[in-house]
Amino acid sequence: MRSRPWRRVARRGLALLGLLLVGGFAGQLAPRDPLRVVAGDRLKAPGALLRDGRIAVLGTDGVGRDVLSRIITGTRLSLLIGLSSVGVAGALGTALGLASGYFGGRLGDAIMRLVDVQMAFPAVLLALAIAAALGPSVLTLVLALGVSYWTSYARLARGIVLSIKEREYVLAAVVGGASSARILLRHVLPNALNPVMILASLHLGQMIIAEASLSYLGLGIQPPAISWGGMIADGRSYLGSAWWAATFPGLAIAATVVIMGRFGDSVRDALDPRFRFE
Repeated sequence: MRSRPWRRVARRGLALLGLLLVGGFAGQLAPRDPLRVVAGDRLKAPGALLRDGRIAVLGTDGVGRDVLSRIITGTRLSLLIGLSSVGVAGALGTALGLASGYFGGRLGDAIMRLVDVQMAFPAVLLALAIAAALGPSVLTLVLALGVSYWTSYARLARGIVLSIKEREYVLAAVVGGASSARILLRHVLPNALNPVMILASLHLGQMIIAEASLSYLGLGIQPPAISWGGMIADGRSYLGSAWWAATFPGLAIAATVVIMGRFGDSVRDALDPRFRFE
């Protein structure tokens, strides 16, 4: 029974691996140049024959670019930003949470008050404000999302530290003269890794949605780089006459979030002892 959750991780991980491969080999998988503008092919319906004799499987957008090729190419940046943002949020939040729980005092109180204040403010709006202040770019987007979503990791890490810092092996390390850094890295952090990994796997889809939202508003990925959110923004003017220009990028976001959510659920089931023997 113990291996069943890990079989689910492997099975659902194949879908995530497929997404990563699509992103990594987008240039080879895209049937057409995603940036190629052909005015005579604009707003072609899915399955229509194009001027070069090829079929637009998912149609074309308002300037004649192939929707399928743009979706495939957009996978790369969407996954890159999602994974990088989770990494920034996880590293920042875990470090501050460990410091707050282990050292306590004024430092710990200050960190947790900052967490409380930030959690009272919608994370997407904070990311929007940071992106607007620093200017749109991939690096800015990663930092904005990471800084906006670190609080959950801080609360989680702090709770773990408070639950284990009075245990015998931690107290023995303190009595033995181990430094605070050594105790945190050798005895505390390993206990926090599994819960943080579970939270990170569940946050991946949320980051994809947040990135698409910022790109839709014009503060995320900038043209000529391709983003699913930007594709939806470009296609919203044609919803009545060319629904596919915005619908298929939206479906790509939905499918990616479902895949990541199911993968996160399976990671939680495998790493959380409460689910391990179900």
